[in-house]
Amino acid sequence: MHVVLPGDIDDPATPSGGNSYDRRICRGLGERGWSVHEHPVPGGWPHPEPAARAALARLLADAPDGAVVLLDGLIASTVGDLLAPHARRLRLVILVHLPLDDEAEARALATARIVVTTSEWTRRRLLARHPLLTDRVRAAPPGVTPAPPVSGSPAGSRLLCVAAVTRHKGHDVLIDALSTLGGLPWTLVCAGTLTREPELVQRLREQLAAARLADRVRLAGPLTGASLDAAYATADLLVLPSRGETYGMVVTEALARGLPVLGTEVGGVPEALGRAPEGDRPGLLVPPEDPAALADALRDWLGDDALRARLRHAALARRATLTDWPVTAALLSAALEEVTA
Repeated sequence: MHVVLPGDIDDPATPSGGNSYDRRICRGLGERGWSVHEHPVPGGWPHPEPAARAALARLLADAPDGAVVLLDGLIASTVGDLLAPHARRLRLVILVHLPLDDEAEARALATARIVVTTSEWTRRRLLARHPLLTDRVRAAPPGVTPAPPVSGSPAGSRLLCVAAVTRHKGHDVLIDALSTLGGLPWTLVCAGTLTREPELVQRLREQLAAARLADRVRLAGPLTGASLDAAYATADLLVLPSRGETYGMVVTEALARGLPVLGTEVGGVPEALGRAPEGDRPGLLVPPEDPAALADALRDWLGDDALRARLRHAALARRATLTDWPVTAALLSAALEEVTA
């Protein structure tokens, strides 16, 4: 099979949940016996330059008749015109991380024999918008790598946000909320690339300086591997103030360590957060773009010993229910087997 991937899939300067997912499933499919041929395509997706479109067109033309071609949705969703001529000749499968909800996406999805989404929320959203896909959409939610549980500090004051610093991720909302909590003990580490929206990063630095929070908030840039593990290990609470998420892999990465989560009730975040076997949520959910609600939740976390104990207990219990990446690979493999039957 052939897998068409964004060109930056292995760039340590731009880590993302989508790239991590793609890398994991390529490895997992290989372990399940698939012969995986990777084709990273550079070019500013989902708004490709002409050279990127030309490279993709050549790649599709060179694929042998009957080949299974799995395309990352970041690439596929805007190039239905390139996919359509090959829809009968190739077995096209599109992996949708983030639905675009536009006509270009509709044209692209119509060329696929199977569409795979990375969350049940995304699957439901696609089916609501594209009812003709009813029999062709499958979900393969992300797995999570097991990790040692965190110890946590008594005060719960060490906050962590793992997300690229972009408007979509809501760092500005988080700083607005924290600016009202200056009298409480807390620190925040923001782990995520700073290069995607540099003007936003500059505004955030100015916002921190004006609120006199620059010494309590560290914009650490992208952290991967052992550095990211260490950030999780020393945290008390993961905060994800996103304006939208199709899943939120960092939520399950935190829960894999028994780390509670404060997130926004958007998209697939409630799905990722889930519940402990006894029914308790291992974290708190607030509306998006609501600094006051976020501040109230942080104030509750920092000021209520019983709440912290309850959420930590639920996070440890939820940790035991998470599935590893081989389950994701098995779900995706089953979808691919459908198109080869």
